[in-house]
Amino acid sequence: MTKFKPFIVLSALLFTLVLIIPALLVVLPLGNDEKQENRETVTAEKKKGEATPFTSMEPAVDVAVYRTDANKVETFAFEDYLIGVVASEMPAEFELEALKAQALAARTYTMQHLLADEGSLPDGAMITDSTDDQVFKNKEELKKIWKSDYDWKIEKITQAVQETSGQILTYDGNPITAAFFSTSNGYTENAENVWANATPYLKSVKSPWDIDTPKFADQISIPVSEFEKKLDVKVPSGQTVAKIVEKTDGNRIGKVNINGTMIKGTDVRMKLGLQSTDFTLKRNGDQINIQTKGYGHGVGMSQYGANGMAKEGKSYKEIVSYYYKGIEISESDTMVAKLTAQK
Repeated sequence: MTKFKPFIVLSALLFTLVLIIPALLVVLPLGNDEKQENRETVTAEKKKGEATPFTSMEPAVDVAVYRTDANKVETFAFEDYLIGVVASEMPAEFELEALKAQALAARTYTMQHLLADEGSLPDGAMITDSTDDQVFKNKEELKKIWKSDYDWKIEKITQAVQETSGQILTYDGNPITAAFFSTSNGYTENAENVWANATPYLKSVKSPWDIDTPKFADQISIPVSEFEKKLDVKVPSGQTVAKIVEKTDGNRIGKVNINGTMIKGTDVRMKLGLQSTDFTLKRNGDQINIQTKGYGHGVGMSQYGANGMAKEGKSYKEIVSYYYKGIEISESDTMVAKLTAQK
């Protein structure tokens, strides 16, 4: 029996190790790689429930706004001003990417305007709160308008502004004239068909997303006497009021002939207060019936078009690049330096 003892002892030792080693593997600390992977997983899970801190890249300058109704100047931080513009110029119900495109246009317009520093407004104001520049309302005013919807709307608008922070639209290195309007007639318009000069990035493009939106079509009637007075014309007796002489690339009225008098489509719109220069005129007794398509001057970005693009999954970068041809999305650092130097 004695010669078998070493074998028995060895067997017992092996049996013990088989039982102990798995237990040791369970309780031993993780290796470096395993610890890092576990830490990253926990951190990722933690971040899901936390708000990411936001660092604004907006210029550290205030915007002095001429409040038209109150006839006074109020000063706002740059970001707060942009939030008030986007909230006033585009419905908060629109898609986030459309709101971001609007924020980018508003920031670019503001930067271009402040750099110009024309100084034509009273009491040191830099910009107005009206359609002469960009419509603006402060947060207290928005609370009164939005009431119980204020919290979610201001949060969404703020997100749009912050997620485009520090970005502007440029052409040849300079901020563009970021024109925008409500609703197209299916096309945007060349700048030269509305204003004095052609602008390379403000060219007519198709905008089919506007059709069947709330402001696409409108119809009004004006007494013949009022029509004649406002346009300084004599209306013919038949149903046909005017002959189209010229149409624009945006499928709007360039010029019409009213009983021998030539008038620009933009003048007809302005003098009669029409929503668009895509109009038709028809006489019905002592009334002129006018139908229009689209709402606004038609140059630059269509807001309803931007929303339609966003609904199709387009990003704000794709939206602005579609409506403003040949532009770049640039960081505003250089412009901020110029602006700060001016102050």
